[in-house]
Amino acid sequence: MQTRYLARAMVNWLTLSTPTGLLIAGLGRAVVTRKSDGLYLAEHCRIMLPDAGAFTVGNVIITGGKLADLSGTDVLAHEAAHSSQWALLGPAFLPVYLAMTAWSLSRTGDRAARNYLERWAGLARGGYPET
Repeated sequence: MQTRYLARAMVNWLTLSTPTGLLIAGLGRAVVTRKSDGLYLAEHCRIMLPDAGAFTVGNVIITGGKLADLSGTDVLAHEAAHSSQWALLGPAFLPVYLAMTAWSLSRTGDRAARNYLERWAGLARGGYPET
């Protein structure tokens, strides 16, 4: 595993974000597979907290179906960027993300258009319109 992926994985384990993601996946009875870059794919999860095709907690990418079914986007790259954001922000990720989502909604009516974390992850890669 490359050093940057190893560092991201270690930080996300130490801050308990990856264990939390795996807990959500387990409670949602998802099928979990591990990728070579330290990410976990939790597919067919019955718990989808935000109304989204996929969401990430630590190094765990969670989706209600199969990630490959989210066609026309590069969701894996988008969600991997969110995993790196979790490593950078630690436990602050969730409140920062929610605040940026509220800001974006208040300014544009769209949860991602002015959300810096979504823009950094790549709006088009995540299936959001570029604005």
